[in-house]
Amino acid sequence: MFWVLLLLLAWAFAGTACTRLCLAAVRAAAVDARDAPAAQERDLTLYEAAFLSGGPARVADVTLVAMARQRRLLLAHTGWATVVDPRGRDEMERSVIGAIGPEGQSRIAPVRARAAGAEAVRRLADGLVRAGLAVPEGAATTVGAAVRQVRAAALAVAVLGTTALLLPVQTGTPRLLVAAWFALPLTLALSCLAIARFEVHPYSRWASPAGQRLLSALAGRPDGDERSFLTSVAVRGIRAIGEPELRAAFTHRDQPWRE
Repeated sequence: MFWVLLLLLAWAFAGTACTRLCLAAVRAAAVDARDAPAAQERDLTLYEAAFLSGGPARVADVTLVAMARQRRLLLAHTGWATVVDPRGRDEMERSVIGAIGPEGQSRIAPVRARAAGAEAVRRLADGLVRAGLAVPEGAATTVGAAVRQVRAAALAVAVLGTTALLLPVQTGTPRLLVAAWFALPLTLALSCLAIARFEVHPYSRWASPAGQRLLSALAGRPDGDERSFLTSVAVRGIRAIGEPELRAAFTHRDQPWRE
């Protein structure tokens, strides 16, 4: 009976993914218990909040936005960045200016990519990892990655079950029984997703549980000043930019070259 092989494959997908999710949750809880006391005693800088929310690319974005708001960098809606003040006030700004190049003007997309890979961002990431606020690069499967694997496993089980039901009828094997067998690994995967949603949400690629709590605390701060605006960009990304022309500078896409 070919459907039995499909069932075994479904159990393999679901069982492996759910086991990885459980192990990732246990590791995250152990790290959180170790690092939480020290993490509670500090506040996040703007760059730290950006990294924990969106990684190196978010740090580059918030640096560009901050410089543009201070009129030290011109971000055109056509997707170009132009240096107005070549003196960076910190190493992140100096990385952005260096990424733009000696001519003082460059497309924004490559500037973001080069600035995100700068040594200053790597040092920032290392400091957050040492503080227990960020997930180490190359670490074992994170909770967020494990949740995505369980989602993929649930989809694979559904596809395998549908395939089994579409096979020619096997003698003495009711289709309802086949569906019931495939419902078991699907229920396992969906149950793990439900528990993870309740116990360990939100899932983050960059922030540890301690880092996520500090990010949540930023949401409760009053709005209206420049710091709050930049914090919103750090946490939510460029979609938090309310200025149409500035947002267009990041979302602009080059048109195909025409003779």
